[in-house]
Amino acid sequence: MKRKLAMSLHLFWSFLKVAPTAFGGGYAMMPAIERECVERRQWMERESLEDLLSIAAAAPGGVGINAAAAVGYRMAGSVGALAAVIGMTVPTFTLILLLAFAYRLIADLPKTVAALQGLKGGIVGLIGLAAWRMGRAAVFDVSTMIILGGTLASLLLTEIHPGWLIASGLCVGSIVIAAKDRLGMRRRLERPRVERQREEELCPEYFI
Repeated sequence: MKRKLAMSLHLFWSFLKVAPTAFGGGYAMMPAIERECVERRQWMERESLEDLLSIAAAAPGGVGINAAAAVGYRMAGSVGALAAVIGMTVPTFTLILLLAFAYRLIADLPKTVAALQGLKGGIVGLIGLAAWRMGRAAVFDVSTMIILGGTLASLLLTEIHPGWLIASGLCVGSIVIAAKDRLGMRRRLERPRVERQREEELCPEYFI
């Protein structure tokens, strides 16, 4: 019990630090969460965190809050999940109140407009990095590439709700695995570790 409480305090402090630095929220937070949990704290392997972040992205609600809950539950159960969510929520709630008040006073200033435009560009970069890292973990053979292509085409060319696409991905993935087992084909559930290490050596690291 004492170990869980101590870990819960670490989780609270870690996500308390992550929340105010990850402007853009959601997917833009994922690189910061990865750096804190994998590189600094070394709570889990990058592959395990990527699986948790994939679940957080697919679940309803805010991605950042879902990710905090998933990591907290993995490390310290329900108490850890609660501590991580509180740590993620408190600074965000406080900052948005302060920013909303300040924005009313300086919204029309040219420097404010310019700063917000620059911030949008940085957020796009963070989201792109998160998508790249999730893609490297999720797309590793022909079947996953087909699922990715079909999902992108459906989002761009149709008005299908993303929730239906997520459910369809779960069904298609299960069918593909069952078909491979039935036909005696070798199945892969993740990218081989050697390939992941080679790609990590070629990709520049991020700093937040």
